[in-house]
Amino acid sequence: MSEQPAPAVESATDAKPAEDDEQRKPTPTLLEQMGGISGLIYSSVPIVVFVLANYLFEWQVALWAAVGVAVAIAVLRLVRREPIQPAISGLFGIAVAAFITIRTGSAKGFFAFGIWSSLVYCGAFLVSALVRWPLAGVIWSTLNNTGFKWRADRSARLYYDIATLVWILVFGSKFVVQQWLYDQNNVGLLGLARIAMGYPLTAIAIAVTVWAVRKADKRLALLAAEETTPEPEAA
Repeated sequence: MSEQPAPAVESATDAKPAEDDEQRKPTPTLLEQMGGISGLIYSSVPIVVFVLANYLFEWQVALWAAVGVAVAIAVLRLVRREPIQPAISGLFGIAVAAFITIRTGSAKGFFAFGIWSSLVYCGAFLVSALVRWPLAGVIWSTLNNTGFKWRADRSARLYYDIATLVWILVFGSKFVVQQWLYDQNNVGLLGLARIAMGYPLTAIAIAVTVWAVRKADKRLALLAAEETTPEPEAA
């Protein structure tokens, strides 16, 4: 009697790693979620177009040029199947800026929404620090569903206090500088400040937040290890 071939077990086992690989796809980095390097560049283009067009023409021309560029960028990212969320957020911001500009009848109104948004964010982070619920930790823990055990430990909470303080300084500096330029009616420098104080300062704040998360997690892991370590028995 001829031997029967062994069952094809390998095909099933080979398929499992492939499924595991799909499940273990790396989580997109924050930069990738923001649209990557191209997304950072795209977000600045409508502002640059507005400033240049306002210098060469009137604010009405500059406004519609910026809106047109923002729409074109959103369509381009959609056609290229790139992350569309950053483009939609940018388009919404430009739409609000356009509405305020039309209402105020002034080119500097284009930047009013961003200026006052910075003040609101600064106030929110400041209040959270004062009530001992530092917003840097609250937002991170909520997004990652890790809970708020860090609030029970003074050292762990201190790290998030530091990160929250950095966010307060970032948003506060944006408001102070850009509001002063707004009062000076300097649209050109307003656009430059908007770009220069945008992602660079945000990147610093994010870096400090990541540092705080790692330090807090390390502290909590150390405390958990101490709790689970059995005490030596008395002789």
